[in-house]
Amino acid sequence: MKINDLLLKDVMIMDLKATDKARAIDEMVQKLYDAGRISDIDTYKKGILAREAQTSTGLGDGIAMPHAKNAAVKEATVLFAKSKAGLDYQALDGQPTYLFFMIAAPEGANDTHLQALAALSRLLIDPNFVAQLKEATTPDEVQNLFATAEAAKEAEESEEKAAAATMPDTAEKDEPYVVAVTACPTGIAHTYMAEDALKKQAKAMGVKIKVETNGSEGIKHRLTSEDIENAVGVIVAADKKVEMNRFDGKHLVNRPVSDGIRKPEELINEALSKQAPIFHAEPSSEESHAASAEGTIGQRIYKDLMNGVSHMLPFVIAGGIMIAISFMIDNFMGVPHDALSQLGSYHDQAQWFNQIGQAAFGFMLPVLAGFIASSIADRPGLVVGFAAGALANAGGAGFLGALIGGFLAGYVILFLRKVFSKLPKSLDGIKTILFYPFFGLLIAGFLMLLINIPMSAINTALNDFLNSLGGTNAALLGALLAGMMATDLGGPINKAAYVFGTATLATTVAEGGSIVMAAVMAGGMVPPLAVFVATRLFKNKFTKEEQDAGITNIVMGLSFVTEGAIPFAASDPLRAIPSFLIGSAITGGFVGGLGIRLMAPHGGIFVVPLLNHPLMYLLLIAIGAIISGVIFGLLKKTATER
Repeated sequence: MKINDLLLKDVMIMDLKATDKARAIDEMVQKLYDAGRISDIDTYKKGILAREAQTSTGLGDGIAMPHAKNAAVKEATVLFAKSKAGLDYQALDGQPTYLFFMIAAPEGANDTHLQALAALSRLLIDPNFVAQLKEATTPDEVQNLFATAEAAKEAEESEEKAAAATMPDTAEKDEPYVVAVTACPTGIAHTYMAEDALKKQAKAMGVKIKVETNGSEGIKHRLTSEDIENAVGVIVAADKKVEMNRFDGKHLVNRPVSDGIRKPEELINEALSKQAPIFHAEPSSEESHAASAEGTIGQRIYKDLMNGVSHMLPFVIAGGIMIAISFMIDNFMGVPHDALSQLGSYHDQAQWFNQIGQAAFGFMLPVLAGFIASSIADRPGLVVGFAAGALANAGGAGFLGALIGGFLAGYVILFLRKVFSKLPKSLDGIKTILFYPFFGLLIAGFLMLLINIPMSAINTALNDFLNSLGGTNAALLGALLAGMMATDLGGPINKAAYVFGTATLATTVAEGGSIVMAAVMAGGMVPPLAVFVATRLFKNKFTKEEQDAGITNIVMGLSFVTEGAIPFAASDPLRAIPSFLIGSAITGGFVGGLGIRLMAPHGGIFVVPLLNHPLMYLLLIAIGAIISGVIFGLLKKTATER
């Protein structure tokens, strides 16, 4: 398949009207939909925004390659768009972006599609080719340029293969030689652009290089043990996990895939200098957390915590709704006043749901601690983390105790790795199945028994405080947590508030649900609903695309999908975020002050029957949305002024 089979003329935009990133994405997605290449705007756009949230696809040098691979894509397509004036796409080099390639790949994209997309990515490394594209004025010119460039690239690759056939697979030991791995989460564009950038730069520097790609096509040009042994250094330019243990003992440069595209010379020089850290890995584990973790200590802790939380939430959500249904059944069927303590399990039908929900809830803390530990220490940390979470649950330390137990278990395993690193190689196989779990459980288990004492007291005090909330205290806490939900719309602050809310569910079931969880969900529903209100009341302040997006936000808001407001916050954060925060905080404050309780951790309007005051709850959310929407609309500049 040729690139022009995907780069269709009828989905090109030769004069992009958008002036910022959010509008550019909307305009391109709409074009794909109008051309019949995607079936659902919201689903495809969600994939685009999720990729942008990881790192900007504005690669620099005036090029952006937003891409998504999901069920909304009917046929693999590349949309070419050109902005004459350039726009701020939050590119990695901070410069305006002029050329856009929005890649839409179906979930079942075949090898021919993926190969064509990889070829497209590789061509964009050539600055002369990019300059020619910037001068193109018609779709025919664009297709002709790609046809010519693709033919030249194929001829070049044929020559390289012929030359490689007469050379050994790896360089002689006295020649400068490095190996590299490139990978991005989607594996469509950045993986191959980084590969070509590194190979091109290495050739210019007279350095031998072999690059393994971990893309949608699978692993290509896999590095052999001989490749790695002969290499002076290793470059890993990746935004997802790759197989690392094979690089044990090598100088390793670990960078984002974007650095492979933009800074190939810097990466190659660092690998050749032997100044990069030496990577150490245990043969029995899949990854070395200490060696491969990127970023600050805070970022690593957040990553490990989110690994535990993301695995825990399905247990909380499904189990919480099951328990809530058991309460609804008993309320519907009636429970005598002197048997209210059995609410949720009085009737057999209710008890069935309650038992299932409680079983799921029982896994909540072990799963949280287990997957925090596995993020730190991989599989050896899992069993010790599960045990630490179970001990926290049994010892009354609750959510906070399990959280501490997860980190404790992970770092105990890292400690044991160092202790056992001097053992003979013949004992490597027994480390994972015996030494790590036994000694890890022994050390972490006894430490948890000690930690449970103060944590149980703290947890009991916190639960007593939450259960006694009323009036001013509940209003202040509700306002704080609801405001946090609107602060970064799905980011770390939002997640912290949400996790805190879900952690209160297990201990508030007997009281009819959690005030905290009710305030958190209300605060998260307000921002997208506020976008809907603003785009309806202040139409002159928003473009047609923004007004259309505003309509979809009512569905997201009612479903408790706070992220629906992200495009509006990203394009105008100084006006949008304060507006959202005010409305959410007001709503959360009233929810807390009025003692509204929720027994489910998610669901939006679909779990309204699980509230003790459903109509009042909906009214408060509507009030908050109107307040935020009006403030946002008043602060917003008109579309013509922007």
